[in-house]
Amino acid sequence: MKNELEPQEIEAIAKRVAEILRPIIARNGKSAEDMIFDVASLASYLQVDESWVYKQVSLKTIPHFKAGKYIRFKKSIIDKWSDEHSIRAVPGGPLTGNQLFQGKKS
Repeated sequence: MKNELEPQEIEAIAKRVAEILRPIIARNGKSAEDMIFDVASLASYLQVDESWVYKQVSLKTIPHFKAGKYIRFKKSIIDKWSDEHSIRAVPGGPLTGNQLFQGKKS
C-alpha cells in the first residue's frame, strides 16, 4: 500500500481543488443566481464582444441596471432573458440531403 503521494500527484490534486473552488471564490460566497456582472464579465459569460453588450444596452434589448454611472447585469435575469431569446430546435431534427429530395424524380 502506498503511503506517500508523488509531487505530480499532489500538483494534480491542487489544480483540481483550485478548479472546483475558483467559481465559489469569484462570487465571494454569493449564490450563482445573485451574481452581478459588469460589461466585461457579461461579455465573457455570453462569449460576445464588449461592444455587442454596449450596443444591446443602448438599444435597451438586454436587461440591465445602473449603479451610478456603471452598467450592471443580474445573472438570474440574464439567464432568463437568454432562455426567452433562444431558438428552439425543430422536432425531428434537421433534414438531410436525401430527405429533402425524396420523392423527387431524377
